[in-house]
Amino acid sequence: MKLIVGLGNPGSQYEKTRHNIGFVIVDALAERLGVSLNQSKFKGVYGTYHYKGEKIVLLKPLTYMNLSGESIVPLMDYFDIDEEDLLVIYDDLDLPVGKIRLRQKGSAGGHNGIKSTIAHLGTQNFNRIRVGIDRPTNGMSVPDYVLGRFSKDEQAELDKVITDSVDACETWFDKPFIEVMNKFN
Repeated sequence: MKLIVGLGNPGSQYEKTRHNIGFVIVDALAERLGVSLNQSKFKGVYGTYHYKGEKIVLLKPLTYMNLSGESIVPLMDYFDIDEEDLLVIYDDLDLPVGKIRLRQKGSAGGHNGIKSTIAHLGTQNFNRIRVGIDRPTNGMSVPDYVLGRFSKDEQAELDKVITDSVDACETWFDKPFIEVMNKFN
């Protein structure tokens, strides 16, 4: 069994913001797979997909970003999902828009959703797709920037990143994550 989590904040005011790119990608994956995220439990919404006899769970925590681990770990415990079968998708200020970086482990790098996930899991060893949102310019604060929307100029690059991220998730259904990293990094 695998768990794919997109990090974000619930509520219409946060839809399609930079900080919610994890939600956007999980929604795109769910749409491609024909999965409805209509089950509400574990402080989130989730849906399941069956692929070659394996269950794939797609989750969007509704705890707000800073408490993401409060949703992820109870779901993992309930379904008995191991850390190596977890993939978390989230925004990254240190990557430019249009870039993704896959990793198998690492620190939170200042990302509060990942800090919460690490704290609740008790380990940094889980798969991630970091999605570039770039850093603010012109003196804009980081909170205002990450809660802002992508510009029209960034949309073409964003569409490619969403497609690449969904493709990476689907590739993981069949291949070890290290091979997925080699293909998409």
